Amino acid sequence: MAVHLHRDDIPEGLAFGAMAAVDTETMGLNPSRDRLCVVQLSAGDGNAHLVQFQGGDYAAPRLRALLGDPGVTKLFHFARFDLAVLERYLGAAAWPVYCTRTASRLVRTYTDRHGLKDLCKELLGIEISKAQQSSDWGAPDLTGPQRDYAAADVLYLHRLKERLDSMLAREGRTELASACFDFLPVRARLDLEGWAEEDIFAH
Repeated sequence: MAVHLHRDDIPEGLAFGAMAAVDTETMGLNPSRDRLCVVQLSAGDGNAHLVQFQGGDYAAPRLRALLGDPGVTKLFHFARFDLAVLERYLGAAAWPVYCTRTASRLVRTYTDRHGLKDLCKELLGIEISKAQQSSDWGAPDLTGPQRDYAAADVLYLHRLKERLDSMLAREGRTELASACFDFLPVRARLDLEGWAEEDIFAH
């Protein structure tokens, strides 16, 4: 595993092929209040690229272009949150997207454990640590454990997608999953606009 740390944007010429795993680290779980600190990326090649933001500068034109590229599927775990954060701070409406947590909830109906750690353990036989989840991501310098934690959030998503796709196909839910993924950017926009808790489809 190689972890590369970049400031403010991804390097020019960095390519991710047809699918880029994406994750974010923030100061909390309220996108309107808690600022974006780190964006993690991986092409599924064993390398993780961490983009660290300081001082409220979120220009990042190359990262924004990647997120908006219709030829690159953005692969998330719990895309609803990450999409809202990326739109709030980068002004980037990421699409198309795939969410391993959403896929898991559709097909792993035998459990209520859909966290990334749970998926990695069951589907890949890999143990990952979540010890740094609540650490200070706004610090000027990330620690080694923070970097390793952030990298682990994207390094296994490509492999998880393969396993989940097989399960979705087996259970006849591929089309349903695709429709859910297409709706996720709208769901994130609803969160940002004030409908995070209210079910607008309810009677």
